Amino acid sequence: MLIRDVLREIEHLAPTALQESYDHTGLQVGDVNQPARGALLCVDVTEAVVDEAIAHDCNLIIAHHPLLFRPLRELTGADYVQRCVAKACRHDLVIYAAHTNLDNATGGVNDKLAELLGLRNTRILRPLSDGLLKLVTFVPETHADAVRAALADAGAGHIGAYDACSFSSRGEGRFRASEGCQPYVGTVGALHVEPEVRVETVLPRHLRSTVVRALLAAHPYEEVAYDLYPLSNAWSQAGSGAVGELAEPMSEADFLHHLKSVLHVPCVRHSALRNRPVRRVALCGGSGAFLWRDAAAAGADVFVTGEAKYNDYFDVADSLLLAVVGHYESERCTVDLFHEIISSKHPTFALRNSETSINPITYL
Repeated sequence: MLIRDVLREIEHLAPTALQESYDHTGLQVGDVNQPARGALLCVDVTEAVVDEAIAHDCNLIIAHHPLLFRPLRELTGADYVQRCVAKACRHDLVIYAAHTNLDNATGGVNDKLAELLGLRNTRILRPLSDGLLKLVTFVPETHADAVRAALADAGAGHIGAYDACSFSSRGEGRFRASEGCQPYVGTVGALHVEPEVRVETVLPRHLRSTVVRALLAAHPYEEVAYDLYPLSNAWSQAGSGAVGELAEPMSEADFLHHLKSVLHVPCVRHSALRNRPVRRVALCGGSGAFLWRDAAAAGADVFVTGEAKYNDYFDVADSLLLAVVGHYESERCTVDLFHEIISSKHPTFALRNSETSINPITYL
């Protein structure tokens, strides 16, 4: 198995197209076409993590946070980033990061946090916008089922928990084939009328090329007529944060202790208690305080995140309880998430969760 085969499983769940515009997710260092001996899974890449990978004969490091977040303008060993890159190159290591694409993916970081907290009926807190296209094509009736199936297999037609979604209507297609054409139906030089089906479906923008290729391969015509329209609909299957419900309401104090215990954090910073029961919980791993208003609009009683600014604790006072667990602590679950994604497809592949302590924040 090649390294690219391992990484394909990560990108199947969290396509790199889901990353935020400022991010630098994906392959960072190395050749993915070499055989995969083992993968070390971590939140951040440090020199100690690279040494750990070498010691355990892992030639792939999968991290949540990108090592190369900013352009690397020199390679002199002046800082830990440069030293990590140089050592990885000397030992033929591949370094890969799944960052905001994993944050925004269904089944990603926030769904994992929700699972740990025991939330039910979870949904994305702020769905992505402008992430969808509508495809319209016109197919002879005899091939409509085959084209619909090909589009669905390529990833089109997902709406919420439903797949293979499409709409069809019947009509007439008219065309005249010129000299040199080899029309599937009709005669060169003669106007032809063909009973056709108009097929409409939706698709994620990043699957455009894949879906169009599938359409062209399944469609019998020499020239395939199709249209792609941008949609402003919110994309409920990708976006920031998550919101769900506890099985039973808790007091605020009990929920904060539950949060501390489940995430194994040394402390939880929070805004003033409101003396109200907690049933609906919104959350976002990492620096997610920008979503607290979305959480309030969703009717959440508490918003959990990794980082917040001083004024955020004031701003939320009339809306909900803000609970801050630490950036690293809120995303430590990505290591287990990577392990689950890869082992579900490659159960015998050597995976190792990093044992190196990489949290740059310590507590007295």
